[in-house]
Amino acid sequence: MPLLDDLRTARRLVTNAYRARRRRREAELRFRALPELGPGEAEILVHFADASVNLYQLRQWFAPLAELARIHPVVIVARTPRTALALLEESPIPVRYLRTMGEIERFVDRHRPRITLYVNQNVRNFQMFRTGEMWHVFINHGESDKAYMRSNQHKAYDYAFVAGQAARDRLRASLWDYDVDRRTIMIGRPQADHFAGEPPYAADGRIVVFYAPTWEGDRPTMTYGSIASHGVALAEAVLASPRHRLVYRPHPRSGINDRAYREANRRIVEAIERANAADPSARHVYDDGPVLGWQLAASDVAITDISAMVYDRLATGRPIIVTRPASPEAQVDETGFLGAAEWLRAEEAPDVLAHVDRVLNDPAAVESLRHWSEHHFGDTTPGAATARFHAAIEQLLAEWERQAALHPHEEHVSSSDPLDDEDDDEGLPAEAQED
Repeated sequence: MPLLDDLRTARRLVTNAYRARRRRREAELRFRALPELGPGEAEILVHFADASVNLYQLRQWFAPLAELARIHPVVIVARTPRTALALLEESPIPVRYLRTMGEIERFVDRHRPRITLYVNQNVRNFQMFRTGEMWHVFINHGESDKAYMRSNQHKAYDYAFVAGQAARDRLRASLWDYDVDRRTIMIGRPQADHFAGEPPYAADGRIVVFYAPTWEGDRPTMTYGSIASHGVALAEAVLASPRHRLVYRPHPRSGINDRAYREANRRIVEAIERANAADPSARHVYDDGPVLGWQLAASDVAITDISAMVYDRLATGRPIIVTRPASPEAQVDETGFLGAAEWLRAEEAPDVLAHVDRVLNDPAAVESLRHWSEHHFGDTTPGAATARFHAAIEQLLAEWERQAALHPHEEHVSSSDPLDDEDDDEGLPAEAQED
């Protein structure tokens, strides 16, 4: 039996190696056919060394980067072939596949970019840090109170663009000897200025309630999902009201581990179908599409579980209700926004419309939302975050000019290590390569 397992492992490794070489060759041919970038066409780089499974981290920056590229040329540098090929199809800005450190150095020598942006903490970011004649800036892919947001890895970058004062306070409390005021620049959440898609209904005076629950989780401490505990009663209450419209967008993994959760999700979808059949003008929405944006921007009230969706909604400055996990084992950190959130407990779900009315109209609730939205994201007026993002870029470009004048005769010396690990995502097991 061990021999059979070894043979299967060997076969899988050979198959993966063959696929990796084939995909690498495809990427090399596709990118070699692209026209060479001219002088000044790569002023700002976005370094993405991750596997394609994590492309969501970069996709959410597409629109802000495209807007920035109207002023300063931006190029995405992809380090793995699968990711590079996907970006070639999707990205609104130029992409280049630079697998090795030698390729990166030749690109940098030719184009002399001034800023490189990073959306995650991939270990291969460290390779790019060898180049000292540019600013290395961590821009992250979200805002939350997770431990990731206070990582000591922030110190590796010249600067970090953070959402707001909450992020600065978080870093100041967690990192030793880190000059938060000098090395972080608050820009809000530029993604919120570019929400995608249009509502599939016309505005008609109905109060739109966006219910976006997460999945059931895979361990007791992470059981934040509300579909089985809150969802059916909540949905039925909204659907029964002629004054409200429900937009229901469950997490794609909902029900994957829990049959009761899967059944509750089915009941909500069927209830939406019945409500629309009874009153076609209601236009309730079961949303399982790929685009997330209009739901956050167009809804009057959002109801979410504890997830990144909380902060995506908070960035809009619009009313939000958070479901209280029914499981006593679920870990809830109430030191930040969640300590002041408008909670909805499972037993309160049938009366959800009273909670909707309160967050829309109660002065204390409105003021609390304003405070926490500003604390996390600053000014959430449409366009304000984009303006701050652009201002931060201009600030660093001006500082680059100043530093370049102080070091006018220094030549770039190769620091490439021939023993660099050049593995890519094709070396992963097949199941880990899927988006």
